[in-house]
Amino acid sequence: MIKWGMVGVGDVTEVKSGPALYKTLNSRLIAVVSRTKEKAEDYARRHAVPKVYGDVATLLEDPEIDIVYIATPPSTHKNYALQVMQAGKPVYVEKPMAMSLKEATIMHDTAKKTGISLFVAFYRRALPYFTRIKQLVDDGKIGTILTVSVRLMRPPQPSDLSPDSHTWRINREIGGEGYFADMAPHTFDILDYIIGPIVDVYGKATNLAGNYTVSDSVNASWQHQRGVLGTGVWSFSTIKEAAEDHVIITGTAGEIRFSTFDFSPITWITPAGVQFFDFEKPKHIQQALIETIVQEMRGEGNCPSTGESALRTTAVMEKILR
Repeated sequence: MIKWGMVGVGDVTEVKSGPALYKTLNSRLIAVVSRTKEKAEDYARRHAVPKVYGDVATLLEDPEIDIVYIATPPSTHKNYALQVMQAGKPVYVEKPMAMSLKEATIMHDTAKKTGISLFVAFYRRALPYFTRIKQLVDDGKIGTILTVSVRLMRPPQPSDLSPDSHTWRINREIGGEGYFADMAPHTFDILDYIIGPIVDVYGKATNLAGNYTVSDSVNASWQHQRGVLGTGVWSFSTIKEAAEDHVIITGTAGEIRFSTFDFSPITWITPAGVQFFDFEKPKHIQQALIETIVQEMRGEGNCPSTGESALRTTAVMEKILR
């Protein structure tokens, strides 16, 4: 039985990740900690977690805990991850991995030096929707890959429209460069997984709508190690009627169209016709990846999302933004 400790009890832990820690086979969530102990106690009551700690250091002293999940904002990831690894425990950290490439490198190097496992919550690598796309590419179903294009358009959140209601995701000191820093890493990581590492990238980020100070519009161009050329456009200040989430991989023998977040049917286009693959979005979206972590810790498999793979995505993001 792999026993988890969890740092942070925010929204991401309510459905996406927290329940997966105790619903996965041979896995159990046994302790939580939060800056506000009352929140941790409330979470523990609702999710039947037996232990609540007042601080991270005390949680790390618990000999029952095998691995720690860090579910806090990005500004805290490096320090908490280092604390966990210094305590001799594997760590599973939310994405983005860290606030900068420098921080992420320190985390990765510490894991490598100590031999302690560092996993990052790029959970799409374990979802059947995306593994099906990878299989189509790996099996040569669209021939030699030529290009990939990304287009993500999102309207502003209601909280974006008033400075008094801004959330941490658009606070540069806590969340980095806004929604691009929060969402784009998922796309770049899954393209790293499907097509291979990105070796050259440049871009431009700016704020045009003026709802907040971090970037709301970004474009980028890149090249994968295998030569594939990529382009992307992201905007988080469009009207809701113009919202879209498209990724298109074009090859010499066909094309694959899919989405990063919307789970629209995978569209496979070849001279023989068009085929669709439909996958339901999982309720506990991180569960498939958490299952691979548990399997790795039990010596039964390997997790596809590591500090090493996440470091590559962090480098891509930093080159675009800085």
